Amino acid sequence: MNIPTLATDRFVLRAFREDDVPALTVLHSDPEVMRYLRTNGETELRPRQAWDYMAVQMGHWLLKGYGKWVLADRTTDELIGRVGYFDPPYEWPGLELGWTLSRRVWGQGYATEAARLALDWGFETLRTDEIISAINPDNNASIRVAERLGQQYLRDDQLNGAPCRIYGLTRQGWHKRRHSHS
Repeated sequence: MNIPTLATDRFVLRAFREDDVPALTVLHSDPEVMRYLRTNGETELRPRQAWDYMAVQMGHWLLKGYGKWVLADRTTDELIGRVGYFDPPYEWPGLELGWTLSRRVWGQGYATEAARLALDWGFETLRTDEIISAINPDNNASIRVAERLGQQYLRDDQLNGAPCRIYGLTRQGWHKRRHSHS
């Protein structure tokens, strides 16, 4: 399976590994991190759920050729989040780019920088016409990230039984945005 590694000066987007289970368990167990992501109010407190999550993501890469990466600190290689794509063949609003980061790196621009790197990879590699992000309407921080990426509000929707707002960017919009910032 070919999962590309993408990097900046601050972080690396890489494949999940077995030794990521403890850090992913901690990330998914933080109620503030998971506040807008869990519809049942539960947080993931056991390594088994982290392992299952990683297995689904690796399977997504195998079946679809894209998926979520670990967002790892460039110096320590420690998991500080997850960023990437999800688009299962059931009741999903489209090719979704999502990001979830450890609270200790909030407010430092990692979400925007990592999502932009993944967004560029998606348009360059997947040759898709549109990339969306499904965001809880109360998650103002993620809405700001989507807007910084150039995504625009498209519609209100439901995802896993919870309300969400769909933000999106077309290939044409992405191309225009890239050339206006060059």
